[in-house]
Amino acid sequence: MHDHTKKELYSWIKSIVFALMVAFICRQFLFSPITVKGESMEPTFEDNDRFIVSKVSKIDHFDMIVFHSPISKDDYIKRVIGLPGDMIEMKNDVLYINDKAFEEQYLNEIKGENLSKTTLTEDFKVTVPEGSLFVLGDNRPSSMDSRIIGSISDDEVVGEVKFRFYPFEEVGTPE
Repeated sequence: MHDHTKKELYSWIKSIVFALMVAFICRQFLFSPITVKGESMEPTFEDNDRFIVSKVSKIDHFDMIVFHSPISKDDYIKRVIGLPGDMIEMKNDVLYINDKAFEEQYLNEIKGENLSKTTLTEDFKVTVPEGSLFVLGDNRPSSMDSRIIGSISDDEVVGEVKFRFYPFEEVGTPE
């Protein structure tokens, strides 16, 4: 092999290794691709929707996060309702955070589909422990969330949902 060919090959190998290291570091510490499984966040997210989560975001009320389930090996996506120390109450389908009522507009579609006209979310009252988050799915009747599994430890949080990938649609030819 010629000296020039060896240098060129070495340069390519260095570039590929560097790119792989950057990709690994970004995925491990900054962001990660996730695919939704299940219906607990419908209609906001549907089964098999894909998105990117940021692992460095500051989590706030109503952010959507991905976390490791404390009861299975799955990752869940839910909406953050309560931060550490918050008192969360659901009363007659109205959400109260620290005694202040909040309208959950993201539930309007599913409330419209509620033909039984019963409450979408049963009444409860809870204080979020330090180092934890209280999360709920948008599809309240079909969501395994903090009402069942309890508050989520900060250590279980993967990240905040930031970007959604929309599937490419086939475009037909004009007639």
